[in-house]
Amino acid sequence: MKKSDISNISNAESVERAEESVRSSVQPSGKFGGKADRLFGADPAGLDESARGIAVLVIVGVAVGLLSGMFGIGGGTVIVPALVWLGLAQRNAAATSMLAIVPTSISGVISYATCGNVDWLAALLLFCGMFVGGQIGSWLLSRLSELVLRWIFVVFLVFVVANQISFVPSRDQHIAMSALTGVCLGLLGVVIGTLAGLLGIGGGALAVPALSMLFGASDLIARGTSLLAMFPNSITTSAANLKRKLVHVKAALVIGLVAAVTAPFGTWIAGVVSPRVGSILFACYLCVLLIRSIFVAVKATRSVHASA
Repeated sequence: MKKSDISNISNAESVERAEESVRSSVQPSGKFGGKADRLFGADPAGLDESARGIAVLVIVGVAVGLLSGMFGIGGGTVIVPALVWLGLAQRNAAATSMLAIVPTSISGVISYATCGNVDWLAALLLFCGMFVGGQIGSWLLSRLSELVLRWIFVVFLVFVVANQISFVPSRDQHIAMSALTGVCLGLLGVVIGTLAGLLGIGGGALAVPALSMLFGASDLIARGTSLLAMFPNSITTSAANLKRKLVHVKAALVIGLVAAVTAPFGTWIAGVVSPRVGSILFACYLCVLLIRSIFVAVKATRSVHASA
C-alpha cells in the first residue's frame, strides 16, 4: 500500500472520529431524556443527573409541595440550596427554581381558592408589580457575581425570620381595598418581583407576612393570594431566564410536578394548625436554612479572598 493511501485512510479516520465527537457532544446527557434540550437548548452543566440526583430532586419536590401549601411560598428557599448542593451554579439554581414554582403555585392556588381564601384583586395588583420587578431581577441575575447573590439570599432570610417571629396574623381579617392600598400593593409587587427574579424564589416568604402585617389579610388569605400572584410572575420571569439559557428545564419539571401533587396536603395542614403555630413552624424552618446559607456564604467569601 502506498504511503499516500495510508495517509488518506488515516485522515478519513480522523475526520470520522471528529464527527462522532461532535455528535456525542450535542446529545443530551443524563437520564432525563432529550426533549427539553430540543425545545429550550442544552441545560446548564454541573447538575448530578445520576439515580441519586434524581431521588434528591423528587424528595425536594415533596418537601416544596408541603411547604408551599402550608405557608403560601413557592419553595425557592428549598429548591435553590438543593440545586446548588447537586452541582448547579447559584444563578442557574435560582433560575431553575423559578420555573419549578409554576406548577407548584397552580396546585396551591386551586387548594386555597376552593376554600375561599384568595383575594383576586389584590393578587392581580401584586402581579402587575411583580411582572416589572421580575424582569429587573432576571436582568440583574445575569450580571451579579455568585458571592453577591449568596449574601443577598442571607439578608433576605434574616428579614423573613424576623417577621415571622415578631408578628402573629389573624384568621378572620380581609384586605380593605382602596386606591392607596392598590398603589401600595403594586409597589410591594415590584420589590417582591425583583427579589424573586434575583434569588429564584416565588416571593411568598415576603408577600405572606407583608399582606398580613401591612394590609390586614388573614394568614390563609395572605397565603392563597401570594400563590396566585406568584403563578403568572413565575411564568414571565422564567421566560426571561429561558431566553438567557439560565434554566435547567428537566430538573425544574421533576421538582415542580412532584410538588404540585403534595401541595394540597400542605394546604390541609395550614387550615388545621393555628396561625401562631404556623408562624413558629415557618420561622424554625427558615432558621435552619439561614444557618446553612450563612455557612455557605462565608465559605465562598473566604475562597474568593484566598484566590485574590
